[in-house]
Amino acid sequence: MRNTLALLVLACGAGASGFAQTTDMQRLQNTVQQSEQLTEELNARPTAVEEWQTVSPQVANASIAQPAATDNPPQPAILDSPEAAKPKPAESPSKPAKPPADEDKAKVRLDIYGFAMLDMGYDVDQNDPLWFDVMRPTKLPAFANEFGQNGNFYSGVRQTRFGVKGYFQTPMGELKTIFEWELFGVGVDAGQTTFRLRQAWGELGPVGAGQSWSPFMDPDVFPNSLEYWGPNGMVFFRNVQVRWMPMNKGNHQLWFALERPGASGDLGVAATRIELQNIQGRFPAPDISGRFRWGGQRGHVQIAGIVRYIAWDDNKPVAPFNFSGNTWGWGVNLSSVVPVAKKDDLKLQVTYGHGDENYMNDAPIDVAPIATPNNVIRPINGEALPVFGMLAFYDHYWSEKWSTSLGYSMLKIDNSPLELPSDFRRGQYALINLLSYPVKNVMIGGEFQWGKRNNFTDGFEVSDRRIQFGFRYNFDFKFDVAK
Repeated sequence: MRNTLALLVLACGAGASGFAQTTDMQRLQNTVQQSEQLTEELNARPTAVEEWQTVSPQVANASIAQPAATDNPPQPAILDSPEAAKPKPAESPSKPAKPPADEDKAKVRLDIYGFAMLDMGYDVDQNDPLWFDVMRPTKLPAFANEFGQNGNFYSGVRQTRFGVKGYFQTPMGELKTIFEWELFGVGVDAGQTTFRLRQAWGELGPVGAGQSWSPFMDPDVFPNSLEYWGPNGMVFFRNVQVRWMPMNKGNHQLWFALERPGASGDLGVAATRIELQNIQGRFPAPDISGRFRWGGQRGHVQIAGIVRYIAWDDNKPVAPFNFSGNTWGWGVNLSSVVPVAKKDDLKLQVTYGHGDENYMNDAPIDVAPIATPNNVIRPINGEALPVFGMLAFYDHYWSEKWSTSLGYSMLKIDNSPLELPSDFRRGQYALINLLSYPVKNVMIGGEFQWGKRNNFTDGFEVSDRRIQFGFRYNFDFKFDVAK
């Protein structure tokens, strides 16, 4: 349109001289070209502005959040040069923006678990009424009809268990805790249905402290049984301890612990001596235990050991006697779980030691008297009794819903000559069962148990047979909660 207008203007000036006409036309054309160039430049500028607005601002630190949509973006500069068309990086704020709320919350995992269990059975023979629902050879009669007549029906829920595990993330790694109880009374609560602490344990990195399994034992060799107490020849003790675990990954373990000491003694035939009435035990040092375990996902081999110092004081010595003394206790425990077929396990253990009876599952005293006639001041001293224990059990799974466990265990004491003739010398333990798992978290089964006791020197021995049925209902709830 502007070119047509220029031609009309030139036609109207036809009366001017040729030179003037030519000069005026040239000027007019230059003006028109400048106008067209300015128009194209103005038309291009909105497109450049739109392109600038679509570019995301650069962020110096990826952890810093980008400005929200409501923030005012920096205004574009005049695009007088190609450099001006480039977006400028956003300036980093003086303080990092707070992470989203979900990332700011540390995760805490809780596991609430346990089971309700009913035991019901019939004892064909007899045992100590305070231990009516377990098979312990040390609790069988020491003489004929010590606990009355044979035959006793029993039932109870003392195996019922409740536990809580916690997992917390810390700058030093994961903190693991466990609190676990059951209803099986022992000690002053023997025979009662009452709360009993099983484990109170904390673990952070290679260090753990509280009450848990002693490194001297191997809890994985416990058979899949209904009977609560378990094989008498097994090392079995949950003890108060502080533990160092330089290697602790699955079945690759190297543990050391300082454990709460404790032992029991019996004066035997010397119990009537008045000079021995004020003897009191003392434990100047903790028990020192350790284990090394090596294995795969299912099976393993473990060797463990313990050393302990046991002392006793004569608090009222009668001249010229002083019966104060001490002895060392020690033990070695070799155990293994051997995988067989797809799910079966062969469980084995053999242990030997002196004065480590309180770490055994069912053993009598740790220290007994011995005669030292050549010692005028101490004619009677204490001896750490030698003890041997073993077990062999096989857990077989017929299918996903049926299993059987069968096996044998034995414990033998080398008694001191000053012990009573009726004192415990040897105990045997065996069982076989058939267990069913009709649905998840439910177990129902029956079991036959056998035990036998042999006395020291009076020749008395007794057996016990019982049939037990069990009904167990498990629960296990896992939670992820915000701290």
